[in-house]
This record gives sequence, structure tokens and C-alpha cells, in this order.
Amino acid sequence: MAEFIKIYPENPNPAAIAKVVKCLKEGGLVIYPTDTVYGLGCDITNSRALEKIAKIKGVKLEKANFSFVCCDLSNLSDYVRQIDTATFKILKRALPGPYTFILPGSNNLPKEFKKKNTVGIRVPDNAIALEIVRQLGNPIVSTSIHDDDEVIEYTTDPELIFEKWQNLVDMVIDGGYGDNHASTVIDLSGFEPVVVREGKGDPDIL
Repeated sequence: MAEFIKIYPENPNPAAIAKVVKCLKEGGLVIYPTDTVYGLGCDITNSRALEKIAKIKGVKLEKANFSFVCCDLSNLSDYVRQIDTATFKILKRALPGPYTFILPGSNNLPKEFKKKNTVGIRVPDNAIALEIVRQLGNPIVSTSIHDDDEVIEYTTDPELIFEKWQNLVDMVIDGGYGDNHASTVIDLSGFEPVVVREGKGDPDIL
């Protein structure tokens, strides 16, 4: 059964963050808050954890459209091919924020993602998520938690999330109520930016 851990977003407790990071490093799956909906994530370097998330989502790992959650843009070149100045300016303007940017993948992608031409990059405006990734030292691979109930697409209450997911994951972070609007997805891998999904982030940022 998962551990339920309370972390306050205004001032994330370092000991609690360290506990989450330890769980991720050991291959655990963690449900954590972002600036949009709650996410399900694992360490990008842990193959077994990646397989577990793909299995939960019912997709083949190599075909899964997971996001890479980063703490800033400094490690972008590890996962993304060189981008032009105009693209970088859009990223700087929008992040941290409620956006997922689809960018051309580099040759250094983890082996599970080698076949992918593009990657989705997220830098959420949420202190808990950013601190976890910062302490982990590399991105977490993430996907949002969909609710089966079509009326409420995303579950926002951490206690209800825990109730539903406690036997599937290793840790659920209570970082307060989540949003029920997903991130805005913008494809920057082509010649022109394309809004793939309009969510919480204003597409006029382009």
C-alpha cells in the first residue's frame, strides 16, 4: 500500500522531499501535484518503473506519450535537439507554467525513448514538483491521472486520489487540491508552433 505524505507547496519540507526522491531512486511510482492536474511519475533512468507506468496506463512504453518534467531549462540539451532562438524565447516566456512543449528529441534519450522523434517537456510552476526534480538530479517521466468518471475528468482531491491509487503506486503526495484543467500542449517541433490541446495555459503566449 502506498504511503500518503503531506507537503505544503509554499515551503516544501526538505526531509519530506528527500523521502520522495529516495522512493523514486528505488524505482517507486509517485503521484505528485503540479500547477495543473496531479501527475503520476517515476525516475526517467529507471527502466522497471517506466514499464510499470506504461502497464498502468495500458500502453506500450515505446509508444507512450509521457512528459519529461524538468526543474528548469538547463538540461534541455540532454533530451532535446538544438533549438533556435525563437523557440527558446517561447520556452523562457512560458516556463515554469501550465504548458507541455513538444520538441525534437535528441540522440541522448534514454533507451526506452530512442525511437521517438519528439519529447514533451514540462516545467510546472509548483514548488513541490520542482524541488523533487531538483533533488533527484534528472527529470521524472510523468503522465496525468485521468478519472474514469467522464463528468469530472481529473480527480483534484488528494485523499480521493490516494483511495483509488493506493495499491498501484508507492507514494501519494498531498500538496493540496489540484486543478482539473490539464496543461496546454504546444508542438514546437515543426516550422510553426501548433496548439495540440488547449488547457490551463493561455495559447496566446506564442
